[in-house]
Amino acid sequence: MKLLPGFDVEYQKRHNEIWQELVVLLKEAGIKEYHIFLDKEEGNLLATMQVTNETATGNLPAHPVMKKWWAHMRDIMETNADNSPVSIPLEEVFYLP
Repeated sequence: MKLLPGFDVEYQKRHNEIWQELVVLLKEAGIKEYHIFLDKEEGNLLATMQVTNETATGNLPAHPVMKKWWAHMRDIMETNADNSPVSIPLEEVFYLP
């Protein structure tokens, strides 16, 4: 994902104030851990999460709370026409358990 220039503090603030309804939704969808990392120089965001139910997480984009969050974030990051963040899937090339 990509943060627009100058919005790193605002992005952190919004996530520090994440809505409880969104936290509940993500956990109910099987997200056990969720980390987001920022490359401040380029504005690139890398998100990792442990998922226990891929079917449920696949349904998240259609959920009203998720759509509401995306609309809330659209002014500070690159987004698609539906307000979802522009993202590039990455291929895992190494894992050390």
